[in-house]
Parts: sequence; structure tokens; C-alpha cells
Amino acid sequence: MNSPHTTAEHTEDPAGGGCPFAGDALVIDPLVRDLAGETRQLRDAGPLTRIDLLGAQAWTVTRHAEARQLLTDSRLVKDIDVWRLWQTGEVTREWPLIGMIDTGRSMFTVDGAEHRRLRAKTAQAVTPRRVAELQPLIEEITGRLLDDLAEAGADGPVDLKTRFALPLPLSVVSVLMGVDPAEHPKLHRIYKAFFSMLTPQEERLAVIEEMDVLFRAMVREKTARPTDDLTSALILADEGGEPLTEDEVVGNLKAMVAAGHETTIGLILNAVRALLTHPDQLRMVLDGEISWETVIEETLRWDTPTTHLLMRFATEDIEIGGTLIAKGDGVVISYRAIGRDTEQHGPDADAFDITRPDPIRHMSFGHGPHICPGAALARLEARIALPALFDRFPGLALAVPVEEIRNLPVLTQNDLESFPVLLNA
Repeated sequence: MNSPHTTAEHTEDPAGGGCPFAGDALVIDPLVRDLAGETRQLRDAGPLTRIDLLGAQAWTVTRHAEARQLLTDSRLVKDIDVWRLWQTGEVTREWPLIGMIDTGRSMFTVDGAEHRRLRAKTAQAVTPRRVAELQPLIEEITGRLLDDLAEAGADGPVDLKTRFALPLPLSVVSVLMGVDPAEHPKLHRIYKAFFSMLTPQEERLAVIEEMDVLFRAMVREKTARPTDDLTSALILADEGGEPLTEDEVVGNLKAMVAAGHETTIGLILNAVRALLTHPDQLRMVLDGEISWETVIEETLRWDTPTTHLLMRFATEDIEIGGTLIAKGDGVVISYRAIGRDTEQHGPDADAFDITRPDPIRHMSFGHGPHICPGAALARLEARIALPALFDRFPGLALAVPVEEIRNLPVLTQNDLESFPVLLNA
């Protein structure tokens, strides 16, 4: 096993896929320079394969059936203290991905009865009624952003991410949480630095501390003066046991704001990219032959907003798919490879196809106890944003060849550097 502070000896894939190996482990590229090639290698490697994450090795699951089984296996837990590499000191606070695993106490980092308790409190706050009541707000924000987009792109290319796909979910989740709009630039800067693999670890740790200070101040303000928002609802949610502690509310909010806007950015941009590069399918949607809901589900399967979900740990030996996950091993869920599983989605799983004859059954928002609590909100935002965008700009087109659209150096999210478009090509 390689320490994160040493350099592994890498060899190129003998099959010619281009992704290097550290010993018998496929190295996951933190700079995301060939996501498609990496996805193919992971899928072709079998249901589970060894991967190297910046010097720390783990298992990843890449097939739908095995992922579905493992995501409900109580022997896989979120507790980092179970991880052998953490116990032995081979992974420390200096490991660049530690902030995505050891995020503080929240429903995202505990299991069993404690997870049920924390998630129940969040469910009291993020009710279907509260999500449904956001529709007029989402429509209003969408309309305003489309006006701004039209002005910015009147004379040439405009970045759809910066002007539309990012501010929409960030604005919505901030209203849901009760965040002052003046804090939006800070939130965007914090999360961009947190997720980027180009951020020096010292700076990332400082950003994590800044994030904690920001949310802790918000929690204390809402505790003193609660209002009609998610933060206040989490603080006041006291049915079915003891209320959440300040640390628990802060932990939930830090993770929820990240998931609440990062996932939707990817969903919107990936759907637009898929439709613009499949004009025949776009025409079927615009003609009403195929629903926007179908577009959203196929996009979630084919080009998942989350690439790799970090991490769960085996409390005992687990045998699955002919592979033994040893006690103390880490397990990553590689959702993008799972979405391209030919055993689940057929031999054409690599194709974007909104005319698939069978219902699209994917797991891009997870499965089991830890399924994403914000899935309904992400779907609602996309269901409003996508038709409004294409209705406002029927001549929407890519401003550069699709091959020039690059991923950000973000290992866990399928996030794009930018998305330049022409509004009236």
C-alpha cells in the first residue's frame, strides 16, 4: 500500500486505455483529463476493482447490481475510524481528499440508529410540501437569469454555467437554507476551492475552517431568531427524540449546500450538452414526443453529476461478485461507471437515448438509507430550467466543439470548467 506522502510507481494500462496503474490499482486521475476513457476502464474491469486515490488505495464498485447490494449492506459504514489506512496513519489530515470523507458529524457520516435520527430531522425540514412550495421561486429565479443570459450573450458566446446553471441552484438552496444573498460569492469561492484538486492542501484546510465558521454563525443567528428556512427547521426539529446539536446542524448544512447546488449544475449542463449533440432527440423533446422528465432521467443515468462517491468502510470481510473486501478496506461508489453498466442498461449503455423502451432505472442519487435527500429538488429545478432555456433560446448551440468542453479538476463531481454557448445560432 502506498502512503499518500509517497509517489506510487505507475505503469500504463496494457490494454491501451491510457489510465496508469499503481501496482494492481487503477489510478483515478484527479485532474479528470479523460473521464470517458476512465469510465470505460472501470466498467470493463469488472464489478469491483482496485483504485488509487492520490496514493490511497480502495475498492470501487462499478456495476448496478453489486452497487445496489453494497449500498444496503450494514457492514459498510461511513465511520472513518474503521478505515485501516486511517488507523495505521497511512492516510492523515494531509491527504487532499480527507475533507470529503471526514466532514464532521452529520447524517452523511453516521449509520444505523444515529443516521435514522439525523435524517429524520432533515426530513422534517425538507418536506415534499416545502420543496413543492419552491416552484414559483425557482420559476422567478429562472426567468431573471434568462434575462441576464440574453443580455450577456447578445453579441457572442456566453458561459451557460456562470450565467445560468450555477446561480440557479445556488440561489435556490440559499433561499431554502436562509443564507443571505450577499454570501453567494463567498459560498461559490469556498466550494470551488474545496472540491478542486488544484487547491493546495493547506488552503483547502483553511477553506474547510472558513466554511465551518460561516455555517456556525448562521446556525447561531437562526437559533436566536428563527425564520421560515431549512436552518431554522433543523434547529427546531425536535419530534421523535433529542434535538440536533449545533455541530450536527452545521454538519448537515455544509454537506447539503454542496450537494444541493453541485448536483444540479451538472444535471442541467449535462442535459443541455446531450441534447445539443443529439439534435434529432432534441427535436422530439421540443415537439412534445418525449417528456422533459425522460430527458432528466436519461441524463442522470448517462452523464451522472457525481462520478465517484467517497467513501464507505468494511467493518468485516465482505464477499461480493467473487471479490473479497477485507475488513478495514475503503469502498468507493463509481456512479458514472454504474450508469454505463451494460448488464443493467443493455449493450448500448454508452449511448444517450431518450427513446429507450424500458423505464430508466438508475441510482445516480444513491440507493438505500443514504439516498440523496435533495433528489426531488434537483429534479424540480431541472424540470423548470431546461424547457424554459430552450423555449427562450430555440437557436441555442455550442460555441465550441464539444471536445473542447473540459471537466474541472474535481474527482467526485462531473463538473465543467465552462460551457460556452451561442444563444441564437
